[in-house]
Parts: sequence; structure tokens; C-alpha cells
Amino acid sequence: MMRLVPDSESIASLRWRLMEWYRANRRDLPWRRNSDSYAIWVSEIMLQQTRVAVVIERFKAFMQRFPTLVSLALAPEGDILALWSGLGYYRRARMLHKAAQFVAAHNEGNLPAAAAELRLLPGIGSYTAAAIASISHGERVAVVDGNVERVICRLQGWEEAGRTGGAILRRKIETHAADLLDPQRPGDFNQAMMELGATVCLPRNPRCSDCPIEGHCLTRGEHKVQPRPSMRSMEVSYALAVRTGRRPGSLHREVLLEQRSASNAVMPGLWELPTLREVHVPEADLRLTVRHAIMRVNYYVRVRTVVEDDVDMLTVSGGEREWIPLIRAADMALTGLARKVLSRAHLLAARLELIASSREGELA
Repeated sequence: MMRLVPDSESIASLRWRLMEWYRANRRDLPWRRNSDSYAIWVSEIMLQQTRVAVVIERFKAFMQRFPTLVSLALAPEGDILALWSGLGYYRRARMLHKAAQFVAAHNEGNLPAAAAELRLLPGIGSYTAAAIASISHGERVAVVDGNVERVICRLQGWEEAGRTGGAILRRKIETHAADLLDPQRPGDFNQAMMELGATVCLPRNPRCSDCPIEGHCLTRGEHKVQPRPSMRSMEVSYALAVRTGRRPGSLHREVLLEQRSASNAVMPGLWELPTLREVHVPEADLRLTVRHAIMRVNYYVRVRTVVEDDVDMLTVSGGEREWIPLIRAADMALTGLARKVLSRAHLLAARLELIASSREGELA
């Protein structure tokens, strides 16, 4: 094995092998079926810190509801957050909305083509800008996400740097990514590098025997990385209060939800279950338990069934509360935890049945 040198035969060989592998092994993902910059933008924002398997169905629903950038720009923020519920990191959705509004107002609804101009929009950093510009418009700019970083570090035999050397290593990785980039097919090459890191050059137990560029790799296996901070654990408890409401000529079930303040630093404006005063829940009153991870915290959640008359006594006063018909709750901007609890309690069945029905229609 020899270290890769720009413009060398080794790089030409790597490009060819990687592109042949990608042509034969690329996953059929919905955002890869065309080069529409709006669809690629939405997918890249959704994929940040979120697994592909989770994003696929959310992406389809999002694009069905907001098929164009202008339709996204004109939508109320609450509608966008409702479709984003469960993906987490809601600031991404808010920045997506703000950028769409800016583009609709100042650029006739068309995203800029160049990476440098894309980086000026809210919520679009170097990685996302490079992905959109190279895949949609063929700009010769390298994409460097976590998968690409890992592939390049292993190719070059580099260990992950500590806190003091991180910036230097990042610059080395970006320089090498630019050297490797296939100038004739930059978009496909960038996707091939990301695909390799996502499916073969895995963080743990990489599948080196399946790697098309193993012969160019100076590591062949896991490389030394800095240990991640350990997850913290926290116990929390919530009230699940459901009542029968009345509408003219019908009865319906309602759930009590609380809206987080717009000034809240975390998930502002989203709806959640009321918090119980006591973390401990008597076994006889326990409805269910769930585990929910946010950032570097594992939440161990207890949920108690609370009747309407006991709500004020058992819960902590927080944001504005409202009794919401369950059929409407399914389409609200719920926190991921609230949606998980309501789903586990089989209270969002109407929404699930609707999704199942639409899928059957697609297969018909």
C-alpha cells in the first residue's frame, strides 16, 4: 500500500473502484431519484444526526405535504413542526422554514446553485451546501460529513485528534477530500464516499473484506478515536390524562397537553404531557414506562394515569394547557417523547390507521 498522492494513478484507481462499487450497491433512497435541489436540501437537513431508516418515511410525508420550497415557505411553523415530530433537533425544522421564506421572498423560490451562496442561508453549513451544490448542480466541491471523515482517516492511517488537534485534523481531512474528489462526477463521488462510510466503513466492526478501496487503506479496521462522553441518566414522570369530550352530536376522547413556552431554550412551542410533581409513581398507578434519549441524556420515563379532577394536585404548573381531541393530537407539533408515550398507550391509533391506509393505496 502507498499513501495517496494528488493526481496519482492511485487516486485514479480509487475513484474508479469506488464509483463502480457505488453504481452496483447504492441504496434506493427517495431523495436519490432525482437531482432536485429542494428535495436534496430537505433530506440532508433531516439526515443530520438521524438514522436513514427513520428519515425515509418522514421525508416522503414531508415532501407530500410540502412538495415545493414555496409551499414550505407559506406553511405555518406549527404544521412543519408537527411533521418533524419524532425526528428531534427541532431547530433544524425552524431554520429550514426560515431559509425557505428568505429564498421565496428574495430569490423567486429558487435555491442558489453555488455552495458559497447556499452557506449564507439559515441552517445551511459547509457540509449541506456542498451536498446540494455537487449533487444538484455538479459543483466540484467535496462533502465532508462524519462518514467521509471516518473513511479518510482510515485511508490515511490517521487517528482521531483530541480537543487541541481537532481543527488541524479537520483541515487535513477537507484538503484530502478535495484531492480525492472526482471532478467529472462530483455529486456521485460525494454520495459514494458517504455511502461507503454508512454501509461498509462502519464505526465498529467495519466490513473491510467488502470494501472496494481496501487496497488503498492504511488502517484496515477500526482506527483509534477519542472516547465519547458517557451518557447521563435522568428519571422523569408525566401525567396521562384522558377524558371524554363532547361535540355537537358526538362524543370524542381528549388528552391534556401542555405547550412549551416560546421563550424556552429547548423545543419551544412544542406540546408535551404535564409533568408530575413526584418522580416516583406508585406501582398501582403506573400506566407505562419508556426510555427516551435526547442528546447525551437517557431519560427513564414513568407515566401515570391521572383523572381530570386530580390534574392540578398531581402535576407541576407549566405552559398553557388544553384538552386536545386525540384525532387532532396526532397531527400537532408534539415532542418526540409525548408522541412516543401516546403511541405506546395506543392513543394515536387513528393516525397510524390513516398511514396504513395510505400505504395500502400506494401498493394498490
